[in-house]
Amino acid sequence: MEDVSAVTAPTEAQIDKSAGFHPLPAANLERVDSFGMNLHAMSYVWRPSTVAGIHQVFAKARATGRKVGLRGAGRSYGDASLNCEQICLDLTRMNRVLSWDPQSGIIEIEPGVTLRQLWQYCVGDGWWPPVVSGTMFVTMGGALGMNYHGKNNFQAGPIGNHVLDFDLVTPTGELLTCSREVNPDIFHAAIGGFGMLGCFTRIRIQMKHVESGHLSVYAFSTRNFAEIIREFEARMDRADYLVGWIDCFATGAMLGRGAVHEAKYLHIADDPNPQQSLRVENQELPDTILGLLPKSIVWRFLKPFTNNAGMRLVNWAKYWSSATIGNRKTVRQSHAGFAFLLDYVPNWKWVYKPHGFLQFQSFVPAETAEKCFTSQIEACHRAGIVPYLGVFKRHKKDSFLMTHGVNGYSFALDFAITARNRQRLHALTRELTDIALRAGGRFYFAKDSTLDPVSARAYLGEDTIREFARMKRRCDPDGMLHTELAKRLFAEDLLNT
Repeated sequence: MEDVSAVTAPTEAQIDKSAGFHPLPAANLERVDSFGMNLHAMSYVWRPSTVAGIHQVFAKARATGRKVGLRGAGRSYGDASLNCEQICLDLTRMNRVLSWDPQSGIIEIEPGVTLRQLWQYCVGDGWWPPVVSGTMFVTMGGALGMNYHGKNNFQAGPIGNHVLDFDLVTPTGELLTCSREVNPDIFHAAIGGFGMLGCFTRIRIQMKHVESGHLSVYAFSTRNFAEIIREFEARMDRADYLVGWIDCFATGAMLGRGAVHEAKYLHIADDPNPQQSLRVENQELPDTILGLLPKSIVWRFLKPFTNNAGMRLVNWAKYWSSATIGNRKTVRQSHAGFAFLLDYVPNWKWVYKPHGFLQFQSFVPAETAEKCFTSQIEACHRAGIVPYLGVFKRHKKDSFLMTHGVNGYSFALDFAITARNRQRLHALTRELTDIALRAGGRFYFAKDSTLDPVSARAYLGEDTIREFARMKRRCDPDGMLHTELAKRLFAEDLLNT
């Protein structure tokens, strides 16, 4: 995997001379970064605002011999939207709401609409996105491309389960309308297809009706993986959301200790003033702490703790408070306040500068989860590289072709990258991958930056890759759509068409 320290920015002349390409405007040449700040690429970036503009970018790519990579808000942690020395099609300007029916809760949007725009548009009418990620700043086109999941995956599945239909522009210029009835094979392949089949231009989604702007949130601590899994299994039938935090520094009998938040929707009888709680201003996250300290500078106070000793202390304090002060307590929290934990501290990822961070997330069946995740944390301790954050969620299977979904659990681990641990960290992630594969695990392209082609083939299977390659040849016969992730994992299967 290429890292920031190893990448040098070629000049436009060097790119065009070495590759034999026709020149593109220097004004469009930009550095494009991954969300994890550990990867970047120099690309020619276009930001069309119309479908005609997308067609023009594809035409330009064909005329100049370039490949095209699709990019939304750039919230993928790895190389999913990077396209070195090629064209980056940035869709953030295609951000219009095309239609909204507050009676049925069906909304039609362009791909650059963010999750934040989506919930703000609908919440006042009593509707909430059926599935949300941990941040509201993803685009919905990117959400479909990765088929993101949330804290309610065990109930609602991924976002693709709630998409009614979409329009897809292919590099050949074809505009395909896809649903479960029309072009169903492309529908189930493009959702979760990491931008390899075409560009979403119109998306129609069924929103979730809510009677209150609040959730009832019950918090409690757990002592190890066995206990947290037991609690999740017991609560799945009655909870609307479940999420766990894990202290990855704990060892011995407390390995896997953490805290769980269980949330349930409120009914109208439970909220004395639902019209107020559903107002956008009563959902917004506060800009300050205690009305005094601007959150925009909080990451600077966290930076001194972003080391092994500091994060061991932070994790211990979080577990202690969850096991004492906050244990077995119920509070009311706004939908946005519960959902978007990653947005509480603006620019929180900057604590990982200058080398960035890596997230490793595996999805394994319920029957192998305890053993798998215990083995992964033990491997981290042996390597001397402990994740600073661990997030635990329950999932169910879905019908999408390139799915990461399992009837089981996911465990997401955030690792700080340093000049000293870079090579050891990548060796560790290979070991974590092998542990997950032996447990029947799967992986999520939005988070991945370390898988290799053998591992991808091992969990997806030959039949799935063969079918996706067939879809690729149908929608993109010249292999124009291309990213560094696709090149890393599927060069032989998808890019030599």
